[in-house]
Amino acid sequence: MSFLATHARWWWVRQPNKSRAPGLIAPITNSSVGLFLASQLFVASASVAQELEPRSYTNLPVGETFMAVGVVRSEGDIAPANTTVIQDLELTIDTGVVGLAHTFALGDDSAKVDLAVGRTCYEGSAIFQGEFVKGRRCEYVDPRVRLSWNFYGAPAMDLDEFAKWNPGLVMGASVQAVIPVGTYDSANLINAGANRWMIRPGLGMSYKTGRWHYDLSASVRFYEDNDDFFDGNKVEQDPLYDLQGHLIYYLAHGRWISLNANFYGGGETTVNRVNNKDSLENSRWGATFSTPLSRRMSLKLYASTGVVTRTGSDFDTYGAALQYRF
Repeated sequence: MSFLATHARWWWVRQPNKSRAPGLIAPITNSSVGLFLASQLFVASASVAQELEPRSYTNLPVGETFMAVGVVRSEGDIAPANTTVIQDLELTIDTGVVGLAHTFALGDDSAKVDLAVGRTCYEGSAIFQGEFVKGRRCEYVDPRVRLSWNFYGAPAMDLDEFAKWNPGLVMGASVQAVIPVGTYDSANLINAGANRWMIRPGLGMSYKTGRWHYDLSASVRFYEDNDDFFDGNKVEQDPLYDLQGHLIYYLAHGRWISLNANFYGGGETTVNRVNNKDSLENSRWGATFSTPLSRRMSLKLYASTGVVTRTGSDFDTYGAALQYRF
């Protein structure tokens, strides 16, 4: 995977360096910062609002540990919020992810804790303040950790007991944290790290009948302020709300396929208490296919695209993940 080995390079929106030759980059003003913020927040969060996560609230046998290695590509454009400072912004983002998860009993119910880390390479081009700019850079994203608890309809069982269990309605809750230790440089307007905490509580349910499985979940993301944003600015962001639905069909031999859709809204930003009027009202749909490769290994393929994009990122996303159960 070449994006894991590519060295960081000068990105196309960076605080001007007086030692550089004139004309290599357009001057950046504080007003430009506010108008361009939607794109910075998208890359920093690695498109978290666009995630489609089927089977997040299903029961799993306890005492199991899973490892996943995946790659994902997102490509498309960003719709600026009422500005002509930047035009024709296009990005391609390649990310490699490694994740670990462990299931355990919480009281009499099943629970899970998972951790994901990754490295991303992104490149793009735009017309910025009348000049064509482009670049490429590779950085580490902020790691994520999540605790999930299925508090109804998901008794804690080992693998043998789980094989005999007949699932029905499952309800659960989760809380996820994004830890701000990824790559971040306040001299860059765009970073893979966000330099702020994000906390995401959520509720969800699933229901299985025959070969059909229905998922519904809701969550809200709360963002810490970034007091060290580009050029000494302070960024605040309102909560971002997300609603997801998934229709899953189980095929033979452990395979399954899912149709996924979501809607996310809110997340309006301010820079130095100046409102950017960039609230999101977007939705996506996609599909996921999973198949076992052996008794302990499985492969998941997925893709998604934007349906409605008022402001923010409108990306096509493709990914694959290989999972191993210890």
